[in-house]
Amino acid sequence: MDVLAHAPAVEQGPSLRQRLAAKGFDAVTLLVVPAAVFSLLLFVYPFAFGFVLSFEPKGGGEWLSNYRRFFSDPFLYETIAKTLWLAIPVTLLNLLLAIPIAFRVRLMRHQRLLTTILVLPITLGTVLVAEGLLNYLGPQGWFNRTLMTLGLISQPLKLVHNYWGVFASLLITGFPFTFLLTLSYVTGIDPALEQAAATLGASAWQRFRHVYLPLLMPGLAITFCLSFVQAFSVFPSAVLLGEPAGPTRVISIAAAQAAFEEYDYSMGAAIAMIMGVVQLAIVVAVLASRGLFYRGPASGAKG
Repeated sequence: MDVLAHAPAVEQGPSLRQRLAAKGFDAVTLLVVPAAVFSLLLFVYPFAFGFVLSFEPKGGGEWLSNYRRFFSDPFLYETIAKTLWLAIPVTLLNLLLAIPIAFRVRLMRHQRLLTTILVLPITLGTVLVAEGLLNYLGPQGWFNRTLMTLGLISQPLKLVHNYWGVFASLLITGFPFTFLLTLSYVTGIDPALEQAAATLGASAWQRFRHVYLPLLMPGLAITFCLSFVQAFSVFPSAVLLGEPAGPTRVISIAAAQAAFEEYDYSMGAAIAMIMGVVQLAIVVAVLASRGLFYRGPASGAKG
């Protein structure tokens, strides 16, 4: 009994929960599991399936035949340039409009009311916006009838079923998204930095160029990428307001026609993969160019 009483106690190692917690796996980490499963089922698996399917041509043959067909047919590969010709100008114009408006709105007292109004075009959706533009800008729309009533034009202006109709739709639906992101970045910069520059005699343009622009570039680059991806994937507007067989035959229309008109799902998947590669190339180029403007720490935020 005395021997047992004086025997050293066996030290137990950390439990399984403690070992997992030490490696970063705890109850909070488990909250990521539903989001991870959701992403795998709705994003990763469809992408992997489409990627593999693009190398399985409908009629058999070489595994690269879909991609060879795309880049050998001008009617197909020209859709890349047509889509870029829509997406890049719209994205740049949205940014150019959003920056000065965001600088003005940050000083307003009723920011929430204005931002709530700007969210409406996002909630309406592209199809409803396209239908509205057909009613307003069409040959018998209010805009043309008003101009003809005032005697400013003798015949209706062709503002829809062409490039400019799709451009207007993308501008209306994309601007609120771009503006809200830009406003969040602008309001996050400490106003004391601008005041210090003004005290040293810097003009408004100098303050923007040397104070705000370097701090905004990371955010503006991300905003450009998100807005560009949204505009590059245009489909309903290009069909309803453009010429699907002409200047606005974007790459998404080519993919839809291959999959649902020709019933060539393999070719449709290949076009979708090419579409993703083009978007990725633009996004990587924009994100890589951020260092050309500012390489220091972005420490100008409030708080």
